[in-house]
Amino acid sequence: MFRDDRPPAPAQFSLRVAVLAGFALVIFGIIFFRLWYLGVLSGDRYLTEAENNQVREITVQAPRGEIVDRNGEVLVDNRTALELQILEDELPPSRSAAKRVFGGLSKVINLSPQEIEKEIKRQTKETPGSPVTLKRDVSYDLVYFLRENQSDFPGVSVDRVYVRRYPQGSLAAHLFGYVREVTAEQLSEPRYQGLTPGDEVGQTGVESTYDSLLRGVNGATRVKVDASGSPTGGQLSVREPRAGNDLRLSLDTEVQAAGEAAVSAFENPGGFVAMDISSGEIIALGSQPGFDPSIFGRPVVPQSTYKQLTDPDNGNALANRAIQGLYPTGSTFKLITAVAALEEDLVSASEIVNDSGEVRIGGVSFKNAGDAINGPIDMRQALKVSSDVYFYLLGLEADGRGGDVIQEWSTKLGLGETTGIDLPSEQAGLVPTPEWRNDLFRLGQTDRPWTVGDAINLSVGQGDLQANPLQMAIAYAAVANGGDIVRPHVGLSVEDPEGRVIQEVNPAPRAHVEIDPATSDTILEGLRAAAMEPGGTSYPVFGGFPFDVAGKTGTAERGVDEDQSWYVAVAPYPNPEIVVALTIEEGGFGADAAAPAVARMLEAYKKVKPGEVEAVDDAAATEVYE
Repeated sequence: MFRDDRPPAPAQFSLRVAVLAGFALVIFGIIFFRLWYLGVLSGDRYLTEAENNQVREITVQAPRGEIVDRNGEVLVDNRTALELQILEDELPPSRSAAKRVFGGLSKVINLSPQEIEKEIKRQTKETPGSPVTLKRDVSYDLVYFLRENQSDFPGVSVDRVYVRRYPQGSLAAHLFGYVREVTAEQLSEPRYQGLTPGDEVGQTGVESTYDSLLRGVNGATRVKVDASGSPTGGQLSVREPRAGNDLRLSLDTEVQAAGEAAVSAFENPGGFVAMDISSGEIIALGSQPGFDPSIFGRPVVPQSTYKQLTDPDNGNALANRAIQGLYPTGSTFKLITAVAALEEDLVSASEIVNDSGEVRIGGVSFKNAGDAINGPIDMRQALKVSSDVYFYLLGLEADGRGGDVIQEWSTKLGLGETTGIDLPSEQAGLVPTPEWRNDLFRLGQTDRPWTVGDAINLSVGQGDLQANPLQMAIAYAAVANGGDIVRPHVGLSVEDPEGRVIQEVNPAPRAHVEIDPATSDTILEGLRAAAMEPGGTSYPVFGGFPFDVAGKTGTAERGVDEDQSWYVAVAPYPNPEIVVALTIEEGGFGADAAAPAVARMLEAYKKVKPGEVEAVDDAAATEVYE
């Protein structure tokens, strides 16, 4: 009989065996359940992902809507371009392989591998996740070459894109603005919800304001690809892009062109607005210097270009002075002082005031421009000859009553606040008050508190006042239209690609100000006399016009700079339809620079033919200083 003489296994050894067996069982169980999870519970998901790795979705860009003027003339549309792009996430994962792709690409696009890498880094930093555009408007020969050798160029593609086109060149560039790729910051904003890196949006002008309507909806094509990313068959599915809607502007291109030509002739910065006095429709709006909006249609805009376009020493061409300019307005402000004086009974329309040519306050002398002496005059005559002394005395009277009536009427008529125009980045400007200056003085931000001299300066549009042409146009329109503070707008209607109107832009006035019709009549008649009667400040410009104009010159002092030239007019008188406000920095007297420029715009508006404007008798055209 067999006997096992071995001693029994120690208890410690048995425990080890049991622990190891249990550990192995746990590991086996984990592996089993993991495989069961992957194969049974998640099988469908991973199968889908594997199939998706064989499918590429190609975005099909939607064309933006066209922008047309009030008569349907195309101002902005699209052209198609072939764009060489690199999709960074589809490049070979190894750096050496990616360098081989860049080396091969450099031989056919005239860019060194180092330049290609630098451009990829720059663009991915500015717009992460977006395709990197290396070239635009590439040749079909390059397209065919890349298609035939796609396996050598993974991550490289040529796509057809839409690029904004400007048939009228730089005309109204500040109105249109420009389009660029959506930024990472913008993607977090609600208005850009649903967009992805690489999509283009309006960045300034009406392209920005009406972006959601102009933009359209991109389409997509799904195709099967092999491991190198090359298509292997036909299309799996196609979602057609939906074109954006068209935007019709209230712009009259002839008036716009006349304004731009007239202002640019002086080679100084300036801005202008022409507006329907009743509806607020913008007929023309521009700024000098201008810029070429097609610059922003290039795939890469160097920082040096942006710097040049925003350099104050170079004119800050991207600034829209019509809505962003912050200027004293000179004597064009006298319309506001006149409204305040008549409505608040500081003076009556027929009251005679002696203009001795000078007002002395506390040892300081305030004189008329050109040291003119106008003698006894009423409100109408004071506006005709632009008597500073007459309005100095009104400013003195207003300040002596302890109120801010001129400031209050300035605000009522739209100064010191934004107008609500459908353009981004307008500036509110400033109507200076005693409280404003005294607060600055208490904070140590100015050298003195409010004085009576500030009130006198404000009465003639000088001192700390800051306004722009659009605000002045609205103030003049309110006096001419019965008191409506219109909401200016460039957009007229939105139309679908088939031409059906889907939205009309017709905002109600922002407010209504009660102005006695007698006040309006007195002021407008004084402005008509200034333009149409001998001795008026702008008679040498408008005296021979085929229709009557009611207008006011302005010559604003700006510290060490040369005087700024202003002119604001409503026409035709006595039933005005349009208001034009125009200013030229360092343009000198309003009658010499701004008034003739406004004349060119009014001629374009009324379609005045050559020869219809009569020459003014030199003997009747007295020298003026406004």
